[in-house]
Amino acid sequence: MFFATTSHPQLRRQTFASTNPALERFMGEALRATRNQPCAFEQDETSFSLCLDVPGITKDQLAISIEDSVVRISSKEGSARSYRAAYELPQEIDSSLSQAKLENGVLTLKLAKKIPVSNAAELEIQ
Repeated sequence: MFFATTSHPQLRRQTFASTNPALERFMGEALRATRNQPCAFEQDETSFSLCLDVPGITKDQLAISIEDSVVRISSKEGSARSYRAAYELPQEIDSSLSQAKLENGVLTLKLAKKIPVSNAAELEIQ
């Protein structure tokens, strides 16, 4: 038995036809979320520094949350533009010593590293 195969490369493209604006908005947000967001990252002994491009968003329209070593940045509801990103850093962040500055569409975060506290207890030998 002989099977013929074609050597034509298959072209793939993302297509969907919908008359549902909610579905179109969902698909657009999902596709935007998969793109790499431009981010400059630096660190020293005491802090991490992140610089992110967030054009068209004011400081009142941004929300930044820190939980352990994860930093989440998102635009608030009703903002002119949608922005959402999350970064997991190699060490926990001290949010009380961290700073955020937004200037000319560039968000600069200076995130203080949390100093690890030793919970080791000395055990007395009997």
